[in-house]
Formats: sequence, C-alpha cells, structure tokens
Amino acid sequence: MALVEAADGLFGVLDAGEIPAHTADWSNGLIAVMSSGALIATGVSDGPVHVTVATSAGPPPASPDRGDGWEEVIEVTVHAPTGRLRVQSLERGDVHDLPLLSTRGSGPYRLRLHARGRTLASDKVCDEPVEDYLLHLWPAGPPDETRILRASEEIERSLRTPAPPPGPDPHAPDARSIVERERLLRGGNPP
Repeated sequence: MALVEAADGLFGVLDAGEIPAHTADWSNGLIAVMSSGALIATGVSDGPVHVTVATSAGPPPASPDRGDGWEEVIEVTVHAPTGRLRVQSLERGDVHDLPLLSTRGSGPYRLRLHARGRTLASDKVCDEPVEDYLLHLWPAGPPDETRILRASEEIERSLRTPAPPPGPDPHAPDARSIVERERLLRGGNPP
C-alpha cells in the first residue's frame, strides 16, 4: 500500500507517463480508460489517498459480498503499449512504492478497481487520506467490455448521463496541462 497524491480529483494508471486525456471515456464516473492507461476519479479534490495494487496471471475470484467494505467495483481493459504501466500522481509522477503493473510487458491488461470513501470529503482538499483503492491487474486477451460489479449512486448517475462522443479534441489540453494551470492559478510554483 502507498499514499498517492490526488490532484484535481484524479490519479492515473499510466503507461510511460503518457496521458492521452482526449481519448478518455468517463461514462462510468470512476475510471476513464484511454488509448493508453486510465485516469481514476477521486472524491477529494486534492490530497492523499490509500492505493493498494495486486497483480496475477489471471482474474481474481469474484467478490460479490458487500461485507468486504468496497463501495464501488469496476473492471476495465487498460492498454500498455510500452509495457511500463504504473500508478502515478498527476502532480508528482510515478509512485515508486508500488510495483510495475504490466507484468508481462506491452499489451492489454484487465484492471479490477475497488474504491471506498469517495463521498466522505467530496471536492475538498485533505491532508489525511479518507479514500481507499485496490487495483488488481492481470494480462488480458482482446479488449473486453467494462463490467460494473458494484455501483454507487455516483456511478449510477454517470451511467444515466450520456458520455460525450469519443474522439480526439485537438483543442483540449492534456491532463498535466490542466493540473499545472490549476497549480499556477492557486499561486503554486512548478516542481
């Protein structure tokens, strides 16, 4: 487990640090799969969140038991074109306390994301973590559909609201530009 710094309500599972934000599919409200990697939406605007990762050769057993404490569980396919898939803070980069996620090099991986606590400090800046995430990854075959194994009200609301059509917007800034602009507007200095 490691503390990951959320910035502007996000942290990433990124391949070689690439953030092709213009390809993000935010239709489920928790994880936005991109052409490479994914962005994960936190409840807190800025601050640390607990992240635990597990990798395996195949899918873990399904856990439909709500007694496990996880409020949201979604499974997606994440692409790692360079095979350097890592958890990253959009503001601080690689989280070196967590292992490389693409255990078999480049290619698609299934990611089962568990989340809890996203409503405890919504849109607030926190000094102490109030949210937990478990990311379980394994090598995958051809891309598979998104599976919502446990939904919260926020995910249900996101599913009822149509997502914008996919496709690149050449005028849209990438996620790092957005984070940097917000930091400068708040009076912060670049790292």
